Amino acid sequence: MTTEWLVSSIRVKFIILFTTVVLIVLLMPRGESIENEISVGAVWMDDELNAEFTFEVLKDVNEYKREVEKKVKEALPVFIMEQNIAQVIKDSIEQFHLSLINELEKAINEKNESGENNLSISAESFLYAKSIRAKAHTPRHPEDYLKELKQTALQKLTVWYQTGVLDSRKMIERDSFVLLKGNVEIVEDAKKYITVLELRDRQLKNNPSFKSQADKLVTEYAARIVIPNVLFQAKLTKDELNAAKERVSRYAGIVNEGEIIIGKHDRITPDAKLKIESYRLKKGEKTEKINLLLQFVGKFLHVLTLVTLFGIYLFLFRQKIFRNNLTLALFALMLLWVCLVAYAQSFLHLGTATRFFVFLPTASMLVTIIFDSRVGFYSTVIFSLAIGGLIGNDYTYAVMNIVAGALAVYTVRDIKNRTQIFRSFLYIMLGYSVTIIAFGLERFASYDKILLELGIAGINSLISPVLTYGLLIFFEKIFKITTDLTLLELSNFDRPLLRDLASKAPGTFNHSIAVGNLAEGAAAAIHANSLLARVGAYYHDTGKILAAKYFVENQVDGGNMHDKLSPIESTRVIREHVKRGIELAKFYKLPAEIIDFIPMHHGKTVMTFFYEKAKTLYGEENVVIDDYRYPGPKPNTKETAIVMLADSCESAVKSINIPDPVRVENLISHLIESRIDDGQLDECPLTFGDILKIKASFIASLIGQQYTRIRYPKQEAMESK
Repeated sequence: MTTEWLVSSIRVKFIILFTTVVLIVLLMPRGESIENEISVGAVWMDDELNAEFTFEVLKDVNEYKREVEKKVKEALPVFIMEQNIAQVIKDSIEQFHLSLINELEKAINEKNESGENNLSISAESFLYAKSIRAKAHTPRHPEDYLKELKQTALQKLTVWYQTGVLDSRKMIERDSFVLLKGNVEIVEDAKKYITVLELRDRQLKNNPSFKSQADKLVTEYAARIVIPNVLFQAKLTKDELNAAKERVSRYAGIVNEGEIIIGKHDRITPDAKLKIESYRLKKGEKTEKINLLLQFVGKFLHVLTLVTLFGIYLFLFRQKIFRNNLTLALFALMLLWVCLVAYAQSFLHLGTATRFFVFLPTASMLVTIIFDSRVGFYSTVIFSLAIGGLIGNDYTYAVMNIVAGALAVYTVRDIKNRTQIFRSFLYIMLGYSVTIIAFGLERFASYDKILLELGIAGINSLISPVLTYGLLIFFEKIFKITTDLTLLELSNFDRPLLRDLASKAPGTFNHSIAVGNLAEGAAAAIHANSLLARVGAYYHDTGKILAAKYFVENQVDGGNMHDKLSPIESTRVIREHVKRGIELAKFYKLPAEIIDFIPMHHGKTVMTFFYEKAKTLYGEENVVIDDYRYPGPKPNTKETAIVMLADSCESAVKSINIPDPVRVENLISHLIESRIDDGQLDECPLTFGDILKIKASFIASLIGQQYTRIRYPKQEAMESK
């Protein structure tokens, strides 16, 4: 009950309407930017525009971005020089010095002349230290040499730290950086400085300036305990980048009060466009709150008018869509999607060419495939006008999307398979190309701009079919929508349920195909969904699979199972095929629209054969007619009603011993009238005019099936053998 209320409630419809309109209004531009979009090369058709106040002219967005990017590239990374690093280095040298003395003393005492050692210095330097000890004229302890080594290393470190040792060059993209010494900022050449890694690798191994082995030993000794004292400052660098951005002015000039911004019939130049847009923006900022409220009301009425027009169309011509709030929510979702993409493009100032990334043709194709081409075209117009208003009431943009979207609608109007979606690419591209060139030539647009717009429109044309293909599956699953593509897939006789029907109940299968063909022709005659009627007929008797022998069309051996059953037992067996059919359909995940055919093709009709048999056996006064009725419900759509009539007519005509046109026509008329008199068609939208057309279609089809062939020579002899 709750679900049904949500699907059909008028209150929910108003909630969907109000929410959609308000969200779109919130996306629309504010202030004076709501006025018509202007383009370079167009002619100013309004009166002469004079400045009512002095205002600054904003720079072009792309130009401003380029200037900011340039300043950011020019900004230098910030480093700071640590002043108290000397004591830290001194402590490190003392510690390293003591460990080196111990290791060297141990190595010399062991008289390891091979050069093997466990020191942190290189083997070559270690051997040199030992050679100093060996060649000394007066015996000296190794510690004396190492003290000299330590003092020399301290001198070398002092030289390095006078300039500075960098912690890394990774953050220095250019050859310079800012060095902060106290409160003083100095721009330094990065080439003057060395890093710790460079000391340990490049200078120690590849530097030819070492004049002696002793000098190399000292350099290595010092490099192993060096600590960088010029350190990169991430926060200060970020602050410097932000300051560089802020130093870029957002204004290209100023317009004084009373100055002419643009004259009537003047051509709009890039400078004039900037002045007009800056004036509108400033005027919007000066607008009082009461005027902003009135503008909101105006925008609300603007969008409400468009959405209401679409709602009226659905109410008058597509009642089934209008009654279902899920489908209305689907339309609202699509409209909000295209509006949000248009808003993002406008908000991010990506340039006028990028507006063709609003994939409106995708929405057009989706609506057409899910519903029909008329709904698809009408929604295309409404969606195009909405996004045209959202980016500044741009008429040309709306027309471009209407043309491209309409061509997309026509390409999927009679879609037969999903791959057919991709042929839409050429038509979408054609629609955009013609309108882009037409309006571009009108406005004296540059060839570069026209080519850029054509390129982006081409990308749109390529992506739209892909999006349509993917989103179609999504909408079918989430919103439980059955499209013609789904119906075509279900009509394939290789589907598991139809394959089971053909193998286990061949008579029912052939009957279902015949009913499907009959229903398809009748549905086409009254402009109902002929594909739905045909596919629904294919599955209407699938419940007979589980008890095929109890149905006459499958009794090929001449025996009748019901001869052994009472009328009420036979009724229960026959009625059971409806219940089992629904269970099978749900197991195979058939759409609800197809499942409806299973109970509705019988409605609440009486099983006349068994009812009459019961009256004969037990007496009319002892038989309750409702015990011999199908459970229903009655048909509630044109398609289910057509299948009900086709099912009874096809079966009855087959039972005529000597069929002729008069008998066939009389039987069909009687069967249809009996369904009407019994109230079986009371809940479906068929008119008397529709019923006449259906009857004419049935008569033409069934009479056409009753024909005789010329008998073959000696056929009687062949039949008797």
